This record gives sequence, C-alpha cells and structure tokens, in this order.
Amino acid sequence: MCLDKGYDYNEVRGLLERFSYTAHIRARGEEAQAIKRMAGFKARRWVVERTHSWMNRFRRILIRWEKKPENYFALLHLVCAIITIRCAGLLG
Repeated sequence: MCLDKGYDYNEVRGLLERFSYTAHIRARGEEAQAIKRMAGFKARRWVVERTHSWMNRFRRILIRWEKKPENYFALLHLVCAIITIRCAGLLG
C-alpha cells in the first residue's frame, strides 16, 4: 500500500502487517531529492489524490447536499462512472 509521510506510524505499520499489506511509505522530501539526483525523474501524484481532485470538480459531491448516505453513495458511483467514461475518451 502506497502511503505518504502522514501515515508513518507504528500503529499504521502494524495494521498493514495484520492485513498482509506491504507498506510503501515515502519519507518527506524523498521524492524532491530523487528529482535533483536523477535527470528526467518526474514526481508522481498518487492516484487517490488525483481522483479526489477530479471528484471535487463536481460541486454536488464537494458540498454534499444529500442527507441520506444512500443518495450520496449513488452520486459517488455516478461521478466515478463519468470520470471513467471521460478518461476512456467516450464522453467530451
């Protein structure tokens, strides 16, 4: 599981071990040092952060007007479907 420095605690590492995950936790500034060392190295943005950014473009999800969790989760699924279709190039 890829995590950033905010999750670098023994509790988190223990929890990951308990569920048989391998922890890939980058130290703060580690990526910046790699950029300086290697020519052509590009910084990565984690997939989850990028997806949340895309989801925040939908105001109804960002503000969360829905009171019932079922309606909110339905909208989340709809937004994820729209994002997937856009990435596949099927929708403008």
